Formats: sequence, structure tokens, C-alpha cells
Amino acid sequence: MKNNNLLSLLIIGVLIAGVYFIIQTVRQTQQAISSPFNQVNEANQSLQTQMANLLHPTPTIIPDPVTYINEVRALARLETIQYSIEKVITGETGGGTFKAIFGDKILFVAHGTVIAGIDMEKLQPEDLRFENGVLTVRLPPAEMFIATLDNEKSYVYQRDTGILAQPDANLETLVRQRAEEEIRKAALEDGILQQAQLNAEAYLFKFFAALGYPNTIFVDDPG
Repeated sequence: MKNNNLLSLLIIGVLIAGVYFIIQTVRQTQQAISSPFNQVNEANQSLQTQMANLLHPTPTIIPDPVTYINEVRALARLETIQYSIEKVITGETGGGTFKAIFGDKILFVAHGTVIAGIDMEKLQPEDLRFENGVLTVRLPPAEMFIATLDNEKSYVYQRDTGILAQPDANLETLVRQRAEEEIRKAALEDGILQQAQLNAEAYLFKFFAALGYPNTIFVDDPG
């Protein structure tokens, strides 16, 4: 009886070993068969990547390591207001009856920043007068310090070039320049300088009060 049990265990062990051997052999065969196809797929993927890089190359930006500082100025600007403006600008060349064939058109969405305030460097000693407990101040007129495009937010929304036309290399540059002008104009028309002047007076009123001059008035002409 014991011999039969041992024989049964031996047979089971042989069967398990045989099954394992067969499975390993099948796996190795599958790997051997699929290996050439995997290599071909990898080669195709590598070729596709190279073609994509050729057709759609990534721009390389290399700044000159040499920096020239032409001028350094000390500033005493009190920035009192900032506008964020969006403006849609259309630029086109070759218009007229045949613009669909010879024209070039850009629809540009411009995002700009305008900052205004008071240049305190222009404030002179004679512009301040203290008399009878009242401080009279004549501030310089408000001015626009910055009016520029935000290049990260500005973009060409659409460009249509005629079937027989070549894209105008200068068109986008001209549109961007006009966008800055329009952003500046929009801020001026909305009264940015007047508001910058009022904000400056409100801020400086608190500033002079903290210095011990609670009675401060701002005038165009102290005389």
C-alpha cells in the first residue's frame, strides 16, 4: 500500500514537472516568434519619432551669453492703477475683389497691461507748502508708465491666406504694434490717468497723515 502511495506521488511529481516544462517551452517559443516583430515595431516607432521631429521641429532658443547694460536709472514711480485689457485686432493685405485668392488676413486676440501713476522724482521742494497747520501739495500729473502686450496670453486666433498668396512676414508684427496702440488708447479713453491721480492723492493723504500732517490738500497750483 505504501509503495502504491509513493508511486502515485512520483507520478504526480513527474506530471507537474512535465507540465511546467511544456509551459516554459511554449513561452520561450512565443518569445522567440514575437521578438522579430517587437524589433520591427520599435524600429517603426523610432522612425515615426524622427519623422515627427523633422516635420514639426521644436524651436531652439539660444540667448547670447554676453549682456550689454546700456543705462541704469533710479526711479521713484508711484504706481497707483493697473488695467488688464483684451482687444481683437484684424490685419489684412491684398484686399479687394480677389482677396480670397491674393489676400492675407490675421485675426489677433491681444491681451495687454497698462500701468499708470505719479513720477515722484518730478516732485520739487517748491511743490510742498506748510502753512497754518495745512500741508499743500502740488503733485506731478499722472502718466502712463507701461502699455504693453502680454505675449503669454496674446495669440493669433485665425489666419487666412489666399490660395495664390504668400503669407506676409510683417503682417503679424504690424498687428501687434497696432494692438499696443489700441490698448493704450482704450485705457486713456477710460480715464486711467484721472483715476491714477485720484488714487495717488488718496494714498499720499494717508502717508502724510502718518508723518504728522493730517491736514493735507492737493492743488494744481499752490499759489
